[in-house]
Amino acid sequence: MNKPKILILGAGYGGLTTTVKLQKKLGVNDAHITLVNKHDYHYEATWLHENAAGTLHHDRSRVKIKDLLNSSKVNFVQDTVVAIKPDEKKVELENDVLDYDYLVVALGFEAATFGIPGLIENAFTIGSINQARLIKQHIEYNFAMYNNEPEPKQERLNIVVGGGGFTGIEFLGEIANRIPQLCEEYDIDRSKVRIINVEGAPSILPGFDPQLIEYAMNSLESRGVEFKLGALLKECKPDGIVIEKDGELEEIPTVTTIWAAGVRANSLVEKSGLEHNRGKVEVKPDLRAPSHEDVFVVGDCALIWNKDNDRPYPPTAQIAMQEASVCAHNLAALVKGGELDNFEFNNMGTVASLGHGDAIGVILGDKKLFGWSASVMKKIIDNRSLFKIGGIGLVLKKGKFNIF
Repeated sequence: MNKPKILILGAGYGGLTTTVKLQKKLGVNDAHITLVNKHDYHYEATWLHENAAGTLHHDRSRVKIKDLLNSSKVNFVQDTVVAIKPDEKKVELENDVLDYDYLVVALGFEAATFGIPGLIENAFTIGSINQARLIKQHIEYNFAMYNNEPEPKQERLNIVVGGGGFTGIEFLGEIANRIPQLCEEYDIDRSKVRIINVEGAPSILPGFDPQLIEYAMNSLESRGVEFKLGALLKECKPDGIVIEKDGELEEIPTVTTIWAAGVRANSLVEKSGLEHNRGKVEVKPDLRAPSHEDVFVVGDCALIWNKDNDRPYPPTAQIAMQEASVCAHNLAALVKGGELDNFEFNNMGTVASLGHGDAIGVILGDKKLFGWSASVMKKIIDNRSLFKIGGIGLVLKKGKFNIF
């Protein structure tokens, strides 16, 4: 009897956790498991804002995939997915074509630009290790250049962050902490540096308690962050942005625009022929695609409705890893026999970092955390993520223990 082929696309939180759990559930002779990823490393996507600001070295945020896999059970392929063909049960890579009996799509997200002119060409996004590293180097380069020109250019010291959601606010917290160090290093008066957040909604951090939002804004403003709420980014140019607020246009000179105002599922999903809702697969309760029972979808590519508020759950690492546990169980059940589980999200809380030593969050249903205690909880969450994919060894190697 031929062993079924299980093909997993993407080694982010959803894909890697599925693989790690599946290799524990299946024996060597139960299935052929193949994991495909563009890079030979997994990175902690929830740490990228620290890498981009330069407060955490990017090597701390990544781990070699092969260090986490049992090579006798899982074949790792480093390649880029170019097409998913579910009707043919095939996946095209840049350098190969793979077939499968069961497919897990966990390809992550892309930035959603909403058609804003110049955004793709002139703005940065925080979506990968390489993008984060580029932002860090770009900011440092412009600080270094400021005092090396006959006429200093203010746009080199203006840092604009588009979006007041999770990623944008966490980056603001880190860069606000980093700026004093950069000013000292490059002999720049701190008062000349502007950090500007542009958010189209009337408030930052949608879904957070107003008391937590007020705390976050006060914390960031005390470190020099300017908020332009209810302001729409209309155009992004090489040397500035144009925003609209209360019907009036304002131009802000900057060579550093970081776009963190929206993501969408990987566009390969939309092109694949899988039944989708605005690019995401609205999965069945067992996480399978409604149009193809041999395809599971987890993470940013999956759409799951929160029945309490009739809105989709936001794509977080927490939900992706919980989906991965159910996905691994169901794949093992299909291979070895057994009942399939339905996915139910267990919300264990949400914590947003505001820079080292400061954060806000809600845990245990409604317990609010502020400041240092929230910061400690954030590090516990980060370490727990490492533990789930690599055990105590990975926590000791990469974990965050700087709580003071």
